[in-house]
Amino acid sequence: MASITIESIRDKVEAGKRLSAEEGVFLYEYPDLLAVGELANLVRERKNGDFAYYNINTHLNPTNICVYRCQFCAFRSDLKAPKGYVMSDEQILQRAKESHERGATEMHIVGGLHHQRDFEWYKNILRIIHDAYPEIHLKAYTAVEIDWFTRITKLSIREVLEELKDAGLGSLPGGGAEIFEPTVRGELCEHKADSDRWIEVHRQAHLLGLHSNATMLYGHLESAENRIDHLLRLRDLQDETGGFQTFIPLAFHPDNTKMSHIKKPSGQADLRTVAVSRLMLDNFAHIKAYWIMLGIGIAQVALSFGADDLDGTVVHELIYHDAGAQTPEALSASHIRRLIEEAGRIPVERDTLYHRVNRDELGWRIGERILVASS
Repeated sequence: MASITIESIRDKVEAGKRLSAEEGVFLYEYPDLLAVGELANLVRERKNGDFAYYNINTHLNPTNICVYRCQFCAFRSDLKAPKGYVMSDEQILQRAKESHERGATEMHIVGGLHHQRDFEWYKNILRIIHDAYPEIHLKAYTAVEIDWFTRITKLSIREVLEELKDAGLGSLPGGGAEIFEPTVRGELCEHKADSDRWIEVHRQAHLLGLHSNATMLYGHLESAENRIDHLLRLRDLQDETGGFQTFIPLAFHPDNTKMSHIKKPSGQADLRTVAVSRLMLDNFAHIKAYWIMLGIGIAQVALSFGADDLDGTVVHELIYHDAGAQTPEALSASHIRRLIEEAGRIPVERDTLYHRVNRDELGWRIGERILVASS
């Protein structure tokens, strides 16, 4: 086998050929970050041109009480701890009302696994929001939450998803993936759903016609090989189902966690992970630079390192701010558009399923689906 060089990788990228695991590790270790970013930008522009996407969304974390004690989590709480909370139906509906009045097209709903709340409580969250504001897309419950629901109900993954879909579920977020390598995952989150289970939840969601996102938590205990293995498992499932919409690299935030001795990833590490993700995930339409975790400046630069999406207005985000994120708790749509324009891209508002959103004095409506080049 010929030795791997940046020139040999460039030849494959320009020809639209798939990169191998060995080439992915090479890109993580190659010292010239700008060269890696240039290749990722080539793929990014081939797929999405100069467009950069955002949406108007709100986060809802109905409870922070959780049976799991993940080492990296600053959000969770014990049942009787002072910081513990459970939102009432009235509070949830008030959040939905605020979202509706702001013109949000999406609510992103994730939270703790409360051992004193049954599956009906989680379903009811979707049902009451969907009944009151059916135009708001509900992107809800990570694969770890879905797995928990199967444990407490003894239902299959498919049955749980079917019941959630009937209650108003529109798609799944990508959280809970963390890192797939078993040893590292065991150190991060010993008892919760393993990588095979995470993959199976998303497979079953895709088979039901539900789209989902995918994530990877990086910058903690994992190696470059672990990251590439993670990306390739996602790529394999996408080959099988085509159900993933967006990949979101999530930078580890150590503050207020049991891993606070680990330094936060550098801006260079953030940009490299975005770029390598774009190059390895050739069958993903979109790579998101989640400004909440990356910071606004790095997220802007990431739009030239493979990312084509900044996420959205993200009102009421708690999980990463509890872990020390210094970013604002929300950005206005006009601020996001300005950030995109400053980065030399063309802002496009999208809904959760990547349809263009058209707004006028009468409100908003869904436009055509955004088409992305396949390679």
